[in-house]
Amino acid sequence: MSKTDKKAVVLLSGGLDSATVLAIARQRGFATYALSFHYGQRHVHEIDAARALAGALGAVRHSVIDIDLRAFGGSALTDDIAVPKDQPAGDGDQTIPVTYVPARNTIFLSFALAWAEVLAAEAIFIGVNALDYSGYPDCRPDYIAAFQAMADLATRTGVEGRGVTIEAPLIAMTKAQIITAGRALGVDYGLTTSCYDPAPDGAACGRCDACHLRLKGFAEAGGRDPVRYVNQP
Repeated sequence: MSKTDKKAVVLLSGGLDSATVLAIARQRGFATYALSFHYGQRHVHEIDAARALAGALGAVRHSVIDIDLRAFGGSALTDDIAVPKDQPAGDGDQTIPVTYVPARNTIFLSFALAWAEVLAAEAIFIGVNALDYSGYPDCRPDYIAAFQAMADLATRTGVEGRGVTIEAPLIAMTKAQIITAGRALGVDYGLTTSCYDPAPDGAACGRCDACHLRLKGFAEAGGRDPVRYVNQP
C-alpha cells in the first residue's frame, strides 16, 4: 500500500489542537478526510475556521454534520449557561467545568467511526490532550483506550480483524509542545479559533478557559498568538 492509499478521518473543530492533528495525519502519509460538527454550539466561527484549515492543510474532503445537542443542553456551549471567565486552568480545581459538553467526543467519534468504515480508512485522528486541557473526562488516555476496544467490537472491520485505529497524537503533549510541532508542519494558527465565547466578529474574548490555555501555550512556545482578541494581550 502506498502512502496515498492510506486514509484517515480527522476530527476537525477549527481549533489549535485539531489543526495540528490534521497536519500530523498528513505528515504521516494519510489522505485526510476532515469531519466537523455544527452541534448547536454558541457560535459558528469554528466551522468557518475548520473549512479554512481543511483547504489549507490539503484535506481530500471536508464534511460538516448537523446535529443539535441543544436538545439536551447541560453545557455552557449548548445551553443558556454563562461561560466562566477569568478562571485560568491549572489552579488546582479538579471540577469538570460547565463548558464540558456531555458525551461530545463519544458522539463525534461514533460518527467518525461510521465514516471510516465506509471509506475503508485505517485511522481516526482526534486532538484530545490530557495535560494542558480543561479536565474533560473524554480527553483522557483511558477513554481513548476504551473507545478503541468498543470500536473493535462494534464494527464489521473490527470483527474481521482490520479495524480502525484511534490516534490521539497530542494526548501527552503540553500546549506549547503542540504549537511547536504544528509550526514545524506549517500550520497557520491564524486560521484557528479556540475561544468559547468570541465577539460577533470572531475576536477571542481572552478570558475564558480555552483562551487562557491557548495564550499560556504561545507564551511558553515563544511568539505571539496570531488570532485577534477583544483586548489584545
